[in-house]
Amino acid sequence: MTPKERIRRALAHQETDFCPYELYLDGASRERLAALTGDPGFDREIVHHMASVSIGYPETGQRVDDHHYTDAYGVIWEDSFPGEIGMVREPILREPTLRGYQFPSPHVPGLFDTMAEQIAQHSERYVSWGIGFSLYERAWTLRGIEPFLLDMIERPAFADELLDRICEFNLGLIDRACVFAIDQVRFGDDWGSQRGLIMGPKLWRRFIRPRFAHMVQRAASYGKTTFLHSDGDVSDIIPDLIEIGLTCLNPVQPDVMDIYQVKREYGGHIAFHGGVSVQHLLPDSTPEELRVEVRRLIREVGAGGGFIIAPTHSLGRDIPPENLLVLVEEFTHQGR
Repeated sequence: MTPKERIRRALAHQETDFCPYELYLDGASRERLAALTGDPGFDREIVHHMASVSIGYPETGQRVDDHHYTDAYGVIWEDSFPGEIGMVREPILREPTLRGYQFPSPHVPGLFDTMAEQIAQHSERYVSWGIGFSLYERAWTLRGIEPFLLDMIERPAFADELLDRICEFNLGLIDRACVFAIDQVRFGDDWGSQRGLIMGPKLWRRFIRPRFAHMVQRAASYGKTTFLHSDGDVSDIIPDLIEIGLTCLNPVQPDVMDIYQVKREYGGHIAFHGGVSVQHLLPDSTPEELRVEVRRLIREVGAGGGFIIAPTHSLGRDIPPENLLVLVEEFTHQGR
């Protein structure tokens, strides 16, 4: 069974020879593990099931100076820490109006010139392309978090207009990307906090759901599966995501959601990706505690398909290398 076939079967809620996984180690993590094991090839058995292709747009813009850049929307970001997304320096829409603001175009020539070449490098992997900051997050980067949340309540017509324009831009990119042989379209949009949806279910259903549904259904019309990354507790809207037709939800953050209950309740209708907490489990547990939990996730959440096990986010330096090694061992040695 190839990695691509294994992911396809898992997303279709079918059994696989072992639970598929995603495990990408950055340079610092690799160095720490190589030092711990004394083996530079410690990761030789890792199967890379999934691959991402990118056009670097709209994230990539022009450098302002050594620590700032603009994205395609004209927002200035500070990126003082390498490898981090960075922070918005200040909102560009200081008033609740789009008058005088020029949205970027999804039809810029040359954006997808390297797409086919990128895909060809991953013929046996499940290939995804995605849009980060895809709705709510893009709106607040333009407007500011608190102002946009207030817009939803006090200026709903403006919130509608802004989200519609963002959605229109995204649909244009989806149309261009989906003519290529990608398998999946991924969306990133953090809606959850540690205590539930940031804007609450009512406002989410009013403003976010209809636009997100358009994007999911546009990708599905091309035969692509869909994937959502949203940190935090989004349990209130899992039934909505199923109705919309989302294929896979990530990361099902176990610090705020019971992933076992979520799988029992919804696992026949939507697939899950993640489950291994980078907030508490990976940094705070002993290697043996981690080993027990990873095996349980594979055994229980992975039963019947519908699960791709992975860390819930990037691997921080607060994670002991001994625990990183447990991940490598348990992911690659399933059933042995």
